[in-house]
Order: sequence, then structure tokens, then C-alpha cells
Amino acid sequence: MSVWDDLPGQGKTITALSRAVAEGSPSHAWLFTGPPGSGRSNAARAFAAALQCTVPDAANRGCGQCKACVTVLAGTHPDVALISTEKVNYQIDDVRELITKAQDRPSTAPWRVIIVEDADRMTERTTNVLLKSIEEPPPHTIWILCAPSPADVLVTIRSRCRSVSLSVPTRAAVAELLVRRDGLSEAQADFAARIAQSHIGIARRLARDEDARRRRDRTVRMPLRLRGVADAVMAAAELVDLSTAEATAAATERAEAEAAALRTALGLDADAPVPPQQRSQFKALEENAKRRARRSTHDALDRSLIDLTTFFRDVLMLQLNSGTELVNDYLADDLRSYAAASRPEATVAKIDAIAEARTRIGANVAPLLAVEAMMVALRPAK
Repeated sequence: MSVWDDLPGQGKTITALSRAVAEGSPSHAWLFTGPPGSGRSNAARAFAAALQCTVPDAANRGCGQCKACVTVLAGTHPDVALISTEKVNYQIDDVRELITKAQDRPSTAPWRVIIVEDADRMTERTTNVLLKSIEEPPPHTIWILCAPSPADVLVTIRSRCRSVSLSVPTRAAVAELLVRRDGLSEAQADFAARIAQSHIGIARRLARDEDARRRRDRTVRMPLRLRGVADAVMAAAELVDLSTAEATAAATERAEAEAAALRTALGLDADAPVPPQQRSQFKALEENAKRRARRSTHDALDRSLIDLTTFFRDVLMLQLNSGTELVNDYLADDLRSYAAASRPEATVAKIDAIAEARTRIGANVAPLLAVEAMMVALRPAK
């Protein structure tokens, strides 16, 4: 067992990171990049665990069994901070807090490691606040930033980081991990890895959550019942509801729990009016909840649009006779019928329409309007 076991298909990356650990003087800043599902955050945690590993032989660090390795992977090591945001973007105050944390000397380990997930969610202004600490890091502090690609991070940041590029693992590698780590059957693991397109986290969720599989199936089948504009409008409403209902409910439940906890901490009864001097705390809590809800609903909808894209991807593969495996192989007969009734050019246009909808939603266009326009464009040509 080692900290690298949960990084399927990343042999070259593991070799490079293991070498950096063994040398004993790693770079002060790292940029881990790779497509969604490649395991950026898992790789960052594994690297942090190897850096803090207490095995005497540097070449064997990252054992996965010592207290340092176990606590880093569990997220409880005092000198390793895993930072993520549930908002649309990181706030400047969030980054300033990180910089303050970076000044602290490690308490029990040789390094203070700060892992920043979704570094691409920093605006230019926010990133500039971080730049000073990346340029002149405190001794014994290592920054690890995670982003989909180097282009998603400000050039002044990425030029000061050592780059680590991860690739999407093969379906077989993801399936093997799900069998070994999660106890799934080979058939369950292979099916989940296929429809998740080798995204490790999504494959695990789809394999374990029947409701998630049902929602995805309804999403992927939507093009089969589009005929007219009325169908498109109803399908758009259904897709938005499917994608956002669960995320919205979870966000609301968490917001209510946080508000209740704050009332308890302040000694306020559930129905008691909030004193004027304490209203700012509840206002800040409410604003954070709104940002989280917006982020979670946008992410859920974006994932649904990616799932929808796989339908037309499969159709295009059939139209081109590429011989490539279908993502939605269980819909093979429906896909062949759909492919036979249209042209590759039309299929490419539909894929572009979905990409345009994702871009519009990312630019804060009302989701329902963006998805309605997309669904109209997805209707079969007459």
C-alpha cells in the first residue's frame, strides 16, 4: 500500500513526484493540471502525504501507513491545508487568509503544504493577491495549485510554479480502482467507468447511487423525444429541474443548519428577532449560502450538459463509422436509429449548441433561457 495507489494511469506523474520527494528539496510552488476526472486533487494530497511521510528512507516515502500519511489523506494533518471554494469564485479575503496561514512554521512536519483546489476560480485581482506569496514564499512552505489547464491560471502565477500534467485514466484503470477500493463488481465498475468517461469521482457516484444513474439516463434520452418547439421547452424545464433540484435542496438544508448553529452560538432562540448588532453576521451567512447555491446548481447543470453531449458524441461516431466504443453503449439501438436519420454536419452543430449553452451559463445567463435555446437547436432537422 502507498499514497499513490488511488492514482490510476498516472505512472509518469507518480515517478516524477516520487523523485521530487526523494531529493528532499522540492520546489516551493506546484501547478497540478489535468482534465476533470484526472485526479488532480488526489494527486496533490498524495504528494503532500509523501512530503510529510516519516519513513527514514527518502526513496520509500509515501508509504501510506505512517501517521503522517494517514492523517494527510484523511485531511486532519495540522501542517497540510486543503482549500476549496463552494462559491462561484474565490474571494480576496479567502486568499488573504491563506497567505497568513502560509507564514506559520510547520508544527510537526518538515513542510507546511497548502493545496488550493480549483485555482482557476480565482479572478485576476484575487490571483494578484496570491502572487507575492508565490514569488517570495516563507521557508518550509509549499503551495500546490490545481486547475484544469495551465491556461486557466494567470501567467505570472504559472511561470513561478513547477508544472505537473495529469491525463484522464483509461476506463480499465478506473474500473480496477472501483473494484479494489470500493468493492464493486467488475460489471458495475466497468459500466460506471464507461458512462462517466473515466471520471473517477463521477464513476464512483454513479456506481453507488441509483438516483444519480436514473437522472443521467433521463438526461441522455432527451434528444430521442424532441420533435417540436413545445417538446424543446418542456425538455429544457425538465433538464434544469433534474440538474438543480438536488443541489438546491442540499444548499438550503445546509444554510438552515448554519443559521441554527449561529443562533445557538449567540444564545438566540429559534424564533427570537436578531439584535441589530448581530445582523451583519447573519447577512454574511446568507450571502455565502447564496454563492454556494449558485456554484452547486451551475456545476450540476454543467455536468448534465456534458452527459447530454455524450449522446451526440456517440451518434457522430456511428455516422462516421469510426469503430470507437460508445459511451452510452446500452442505448446502442436508439443511437443507431437516430444516427441513420441525420447527417454528421447536423450532429456537430448540436454538439456546438450544447457547448454554447455551457458558455452562456458560465457567463451568468439565466440557465432556463440558455437551455431552452439549446433544446430548440437540438431538434431533428425536418
